Amino acid sequence: MDLVLEAADRNLLTPYVYPSSWPESDPFRQLLSLFVITNLGALVLYLLFGTLSYYFIFDHKLMKHPQFLENQVRREITYALRSLPWISVPTVALFFAEVRGYSKLYDNIEDSPYGWPGVFFSMLSFLFFTDMGIYWIHRGLHHKFFYKRFHKPHHLWKIATPFASHAFHPVDGFMQSLPYHVYPFLFPLHKVTYLGLYIFVNVWTISIHDGDYRVPRLLRHIINGSAHHTDHHLYFDYNYGQYFTLWDKIGGSYKSPSAFEGKGPHDYLRKLQEK
Repeated sequence: MDLVLEAADRNLLTPYVYPSSWPESDPFRQLLSLFVITNLGALVLYLLFGTLSYYFIFDHKLMKHPQFLENQVRREITYALRSLPWISVPTVALFFAEVRGYSKLYDNIEDSPYGWPGVFFSMLSFLFFTDMGIYWIHRGLHHKFFYKRFHKPHHLWKIATPFASHAFHPVDGFMQSLPYHVYPFLFPLHKVTYLGLYIFVNVWTISIHDGDYRVPRLLRHIINGSAHHTDHHLYFDYNYGQYFTLWDKIGGSYKSPSAFEGKGPHDYLRKLQEK
């Protein structure tokens, strides 16, 4: 995140927002800047990619499903916009620790002991590490003690739209993002790679709520896509994973998506029309 902060300081904040007498390295200034940047970034990612997905990918026929709520899209967006600033508070604290040099993020490929192979390996390990972390955190949030307090609001959306992707209780939203932030404190990661992966995971979160159940046949039981996550919203105790089905299979919570078996939301709508 220090790359973004440096760019913001150089091109906007130092000459136009903050007085020149306020050093860029001042901790309070960094915290304030990170809070603004994090919130603006989250809004852009959510609204831009959520809107694109809603209009160009999401099947609007799903809005006729009996479990699609009245004014649901507006409610999803409203809930997300209220939660994102609160989610950003602990997130900014972790970004601040990165900016102050406490993480293992590095600037140049030459700084990696493994060069380019290390960069590509870190991408894969990031995905597998965060997939594992999110699986267990997500599954833990389904425990009755945590579910009613934190996770239940996200399950209000049985037939989700892309805008449900970030419509979490703030504690729920931060906890499920925690593995993304923990990784660079444990393992070396190129800073640009980290930014790219951070954007990717936000877009992926939108994609598994987009109602597009198409997955290449060979990957249907490997990739955790929208069909898998739709069944999680509908049937509650299945498919907790984020990218892959690995941990659901290990943990005994894997369910073959109903959409692949002719029993999904589209099939239900078709049967209603036939009646």
